[in-house]
Amino acid sequence: MKKKVIITGGAGFIGAELARLSVKSGYRTIVVDSLTYAGDRERLKEIEKEIAFYKIDITEREPVFEVFQREKPDIVFHLAAESHVDRSILDPSLFLKTNIIGTQNLLDASKEFGTERFINMSTDEVYGELGKDGMFTETTPLNPNSPYSVSKASQDMLGRAYYRTYGLPVITVRASNNYGYWQYPEKLIPVVILKAYHNESIPVYGKGENVREWLFVSDCAKGILAVAEKGENGEIYNIGSGEERKNIEVVKAILDLMGKPHSLIEFVKDRPGHDFRYALDFSKITKKTGWTPTVGFEEGIEKTVKWNLENINWLKEKKKDLERLWQRVYKRQK
Repeated sequence: MKKKVIITGGAGFIGAELARLSVKSGYRTIVVDSLTYAGDRERLKEIEKEIAFYKIDITEREPVFEVFQREKPDIVFHLAAESHVDRSILDPSLFLKTNIIGTQNLLDASKEFGTERFINMSTDEVYGELGKDGMFTETTPLNPNSPYSVSKASQDMLGRAYYRTYGLPVITVRASNNYGYWQYPEKLIPVVILKAYHNESIPVYGKGENVREWLFVSDCAKGILAVAEKGENGEIYNIGSGEERKNIEVVKAILDLMGKPHSLIEFVKDRPGHDFRYALDFSKITKKTGWTPTVGFEEGIEKTVKWNLENINWLKEKKKDLERLWQRVYKRQK
């Protein structure tokens, strides 16, 4: 019998990509999502007849246990999270509730119903920041600097505590910045595309010198699945790409692909606690599972811009919520 998997946050950006890959790989796939502002079932439209879907909030314990009792999953991919740093600065409480209490509920349900493997999705931001040199390894001490990354570090460590204390088969995944199709336009790349499309000014923190490692979303999903299939319980695996770019370089690349002038760029006051650079050593996952990234940044950003322009109406639908967010962020910057 095919293994049954639950994907929390499966209507989100990375979660939906993993759900599509899960179905394609032959798993019986259950998606759990509360469909907050960033969740969208449209991301699942091509597989909607092949999955089971539950609209629940993972911070509510009873519905979580009801789903687990009914479905009894073999594998849990825990991707549900509040994930936008700017929103966490404006209101940390929701991040702490979702990313910590929600994770506890899922861990407890997995323990209660005998889950064979729990993949706990973390982030490179839990490591803090790097200078111009060096890379994070899985043994780098955690040093989070934003309310978001603190909540994810707590989720990360909670999963590891359940492995050590209860023997729950948890594997931790720490991924670099994802980009690609269907990303909610609060993150850098879709924000730039949407604003450039409307010929609006594009805010760039500081001088745009902050460096991020960019991982195409399909590569990330394949890495997560590889860890579930071949990883070792209790271990941590970084999923990166080696594709580092300054934020200003990313913005200019998008504008060039869209034929828009660099004069749209507007440098704004830097974000509080803004980490300078992230970079992951992902040799461990490659050695253990054979996974390696396949989509380079130039290819990935061209595909991403093309997809977003072809689906610009989906982005436009999100603009009202984003304008409210941007107004709050800009007010904080003054």
